[in-house]
Amino acid sequence: MVRAVAVLKSETVNGTVYFSQEGSSPVQVSGQLSGLKKGLHGFHIHEFGDNTNGCMSAGPHFNPNEQDHGGPNDDARHVGDLGNVEANAEGLAKFNIIDQHISLSGPNSIIGRTVVVHADPDDLGKGGHELSKTTGNAGGRLACAVIGLAQPN
Repeated sequence: MVRAVAVLKSETVNGTVYFSQEGSSPVQVSGQLSGLKKGLHGFHIHEFGDNTNGCMSAGPHFNPNEQDHGGPNDDARHVGDLGNVEANAEGLAKFNIIDQHISLSGPNSIIGRTVVVHADPDDLGKGGHELSKTTGNAGGRLACAVIGLAQPN
């Protein structure tokens, strides 16, 4: 079992995202974020583990296969496209995602990359906006953190 963690802290949004993977099975992504506005928020893995210029230096979505942006269940998507998390009226988003595309080892490893929560909903590449096929038109980057190895259970 490989485990990883990212602790997000910004002026408004805070939370922890946990990743775990047994062998070559899908990755379980779970966690909780607070300080969000009610509704859906784009949730992605970005290419670089560089937060020297805040979340902007994390680069674009992790996309080693050079695909268009899509939803988490689409065959053609960025590896880092995890869809949306949903915040309740109190601004709390709890989530548990199973993803087949990311990995905690090998060529699609997300260790050392950045997880980002966005201001707006991800349209999953289907919104018809000029940014739909690159970012899902998910808006600004509210909070981010580098994904690091976690201690085993």
